[in-house]
Amino acid sequence: MRENHYDLIVLGTGPSGGTVASKAAKQNRRVALVDSRRFGGTCALRGCNPKKVYVNAAALLDQVRRSHGKLLDRVDVGVDWTQLHRFKESFTRPVAERSEASFQEQGMATFHGAAKFVDVDRIDIDGTEISAERILIATGAKPIDLKIDGQDLLTHSDEFLNLRTLPRRVLFLGGGYVSMEFAHVVARCGVATTVVEKNPRVLSNFDPDLVDQLAEYSIGRGVDIKTNLDVTAIRRAGDGSLRVSCGDETFDADLVVHGAGRVPDIDDLDLRSGRIDFTDGGVTVDRHLRSTTNDRVFATGDCADSGSPRLTPVANEEARIVTKNLFSDTPDAVPDADVVPKVAFTTPSIASVGLNEAAAREAVDDLVVRADETSSWSNVRKTGDTVAGYKILIDKPTDRIVGAHLLGPAAEETINLFALAMKHGLTATDVKSTLFVFPTFASDTRQML
Repeated sequence: MRENHYDLIVLGTGPSGGTVASKAAKQNRRVALVDSRRFGGTCALRGCNPKKVYVNAAALLDQVRRSHGKLLDRVDVGVDWTQLHRFKESFTRPVAERSEASFQEQGMATFHGAAKFVDVDRIDIDGTEISAERILIATGAKPIDLKIDGQDLLTHSDEFLNLRTLPRRVLFLGGGYVSMEFAHVVARCGVATTVVEKNPRVLSNFDPDLVDQLAEYSIGRGVDIKTNLDVTAIRRAGDGSLRVSCGDETFDADLVVHGAGRVPDIDDLDLRSGRIDFTDGGVTVDRHLRSTTNDRVFATGDCADSGSPRLTPVANEEARIVTKNLFSDTPDAVPDADVVPKVAFTTPSIASVGLNEAAAREAVDDLVVRADETSSWSNVRKTGDTVAGYKILIDKPTDRIVGAHLLGPAAEETINLFALAMKHGLTATDVKSTLFVFPTFASDTRQML
């Protein structure tokens, strides 16, 4: 057996890559694991898990302050950002310190460096060549190249999460998940906060009516939202601050954060040398997540052009499927990602599952739309002064829920009830007839239906 030949090479150590590698190792496969960064992946080290620590701090601050004169009489609370960063590190540091050792203890060979294909079955890692019967590409995503002057002055989300102190003024480019979630955090910390979005509305992946509610509320909580503006340049001013140009308008900030989208991190893999087709959406795969042009290669997660949402639960599901298909002569497993809820962890959260209203009107002949602004509902009012609303889309002849959209306290949890109902074919009547604990936000779903 050749020393540098393996049963499986995995590029990337995030939720899909690490899972597939571990399962293959348990099957006594020889596995090589490659990452250009610290082992552990984006979600655990630079994404959803550490982000939620900051989001929780903002949500706690927000609720305490909203409780003034209602639930509490003194609300003089604040965030020590250095302390918060230290607490965040208690989640990420153990992953960074233990991940590679854990993989090695499972018998895997680990490699650090930039990987690129040199043939259909061979990878070069900074001068070291290895080969395998199967290769999994699970390299995730990276910030999109904005192609503007001064983009080297941008701070990326992973760098933002490592800040030990906050500046006075922060500007976020783009109005998607990253920008809006972090904007809500820093605004609650007393920082002058601006979001610049090129489209007419932020959070374009969510229901526009609920987004409008959230945007208005955000502005009232210190997030200055500027839409229909294209950033053309970023320059360093004489006092060390940053000046962001958007046509005739300019904005000054001490920190400018890139939140304008991410793309598959595959540019440096030299996929053509591996005879691997790809698009702007990632590696071209069939329904079994195998490359359409190189049957030794599979791809999962954010770097696969699978048509599925780029979310951690989807990456986990794709890892499960690839594990089944990797060494099969006739792969037959396909991912089950038809019903996937999504959430932006703003304060409060906005959530969605299924079709939006425009798509539902095209797909459903007799659509029932149930919607309301619910800030005055009892369960919402009990938390203090906040914003809330919903929109539920129902196919009237079948009584099936085809889309659910929520804004407000616990939206990130309540949306899972709708996902469960849609996944298992429960009707609106089925959900409405369920006796939930009262008073809870889950019990409010009955009134929505």
